Amino acid sequence: GFIANEQLVSVIIPVYNVSRYLPQCFDSVISQTYRNLEIIVIDDGSTDDSGSICDQYAEKDDRVRVIHKHNGGLSDARNAGLNIATGDWLSFIDSDDWIEASMYEILLHNATKNNAEISIGGVVDEVLTDNGIVITKTTQGVSVVTEVVGINSVETYITVATATEWV
Repeated sequence: GFIANEQLVSVIIPVYNVSRYLPQCFDSVISQTYRNLEIIVIDDGSTDDSGSICDQYAEKDDRVRVIHKHNGGLSDARNAGLNIATGDWLSFIDSDDWIEASMYEILLHNATKNNAEISIGGVVDEVLTDNGIVITKTTQGVSVVTEVVGINSVETYITVATATEWV
């Protein structure tokens, strides 16, 4: 690995009625090559099987912590996760997305190497069809941000964090 597993990454995953996508999302997070993760799953009042799927993953992996709450929307769910996060780093993953196995290892390596406070990548938008996955768009991102200009910049960067190092 690139760096020692000393720094804890808090991974916050808000969940609302996405049972179809949860296994791929959760599997991609728990199988990260960087293992020191605190995985905080916020079930935001789901009415499908999402809540029970979350609980199943918490039973399988002791890094997964599930909070079930009344529906308050995406920002409220993220804030609920932030309130209990204890990590040195924060990451938000949408529950209908998945990440590459080495994402946190690469992002933390880049942050450490550049003494940065934020590390980001690109994103690949995929559409799941009945016949398989179709890649629709790839957006190149910046690997490491060494200075944050304003909170809008941070919000933008959080939404594009993905798997690939762009150089």
